[in-house]
Amino acid sequence: MIQPVTYKKSLAGKSNAHLITFDDGRDYVVKYFQPGFEKTLANEWVAYCLARYLDLPIPFAQLVEIPKEFSAGIPELSQITQTQFQFASLYVPDCFDGHQVTEVPAISNRENLAGIILFDYWMCNRDRTRKNIVLCDNAQGSYHLWIIDHAEVFDSYNWVAEDLEALPVTLLKSATHQIMACFIEKEQDFYEQLEMIQTLPIHLIEEIVALIPNDWNVTSEERKAIVTTLVIRRKKILKKLMERFIKRVYQPIHLKVE
Repeated sequence: MIQPVTYKKSLAGKSNAHLITFDDGRDYVVKYFQPGFEKTLANEWVAYCLARYLDLPIPFAQLVEIPKEFSAGIPELSQITQTQFQFASLYVPDCFDGHQVTEVPAISNRENLAGIILFDYWMCNRDRTRKNIVLCDNAQGSYHLWIIDHAEVFDSYNWVAEDLEALPVTLLKSATHQIMACFIEKEQDFYEQLEMIQTLPIHLIEEIVALIPNDWNVTSEERKAIVTTLVIRRKKILKKLMERFIKRVYQPIHLKVE
């Protein structure tokens, strides 16, 4: 397991995130467990593992242990009640968030965009704002798009099992989804991504949930609720939301272009 070497800074936002250099020579965004945001780390872990399986553009991440001796010498960390494991996501340097780019002429990995939108609907991620994408400048004004920060999937960073039974089934208000939709060339992309989500092995979902560290305070009831919710949403809800998105968002955008 990689070890922390240098603390760089705390990061903006409510997720208790810190930029730390590890002994593999790379910088990671490390999120710590914090009261009031109890499901942040579990949300990040489940979303990351599923996104990786679906081959979506999400930065590499892993569970890490930050020694108490390391944290004790850093004011920003010394007051944090540490769990054994923290969630560390590879920092993507020399890029911009969606607010920092005034015009996006092209997306080089546009084949991922329908998958990102469906993933957000499956996970009920109502926080796909322009701050939660990263755009890396390629040649001639084209950008590679990464997705980051999944602390608020399942509609909350502090949900309980009963909340998962009543997740919204409406269109998400996301200007970022609208931007992505501009670069999706054909509706068939959505249906192909839907099939990938619907055929993802349930045993994989169960295994991902089972690997949530015990001291992140996710009960056995809540773990079962995560699996049940993901299975129900992909079987009974996702296709309807996808078709609604195509009709109300995707098609009007492309009719204007034509």
